[in-house]
Amino acid sequence: MAMHDVECCDEVCHHSDLVTKVNSHMPDEDELYDLAELFKVFGDSTRIRILYVLFESQMCVCDLAEALNMNQSAISHQLKILKQAKLVTGRREGKSVIYSLADDHVRTIIDQGREHIEE
Repeated sequence: MAMHDVECCDEVCHHSDLVTKVNSHMPDEDELYDLAELFKVFGDSTRIRILYVLFESQMCVCDLAEALNMNQSAISHQLKILKQAKLVTGRREGKSVIYSLADDHVRTIIDQGREHIEE
């Protein structure tokens, strides 16, 4: 969208009380950065697919790879990113590592995103 396609005020006027109120509720830059980084993790459809599988069941990399028709290396790479973002956790069971959602927030974030795009 070109700049001239966005409606703007006809004259410059500042509502200092409103600006002050809004800025007082703004998170600090570090928190905003971390939030933006979290949402970047959701910007990959393979990672979203992995999360959907984990909504249904905890799984090892082998089963995730089979469920998504991908190779284990690709799945492991994406799991590493999801784990760094604290969206999934893994626990060792014998020779396998079983992955699961880190908490219910993950499902809530995805559900809210789906609701938004389906409006």
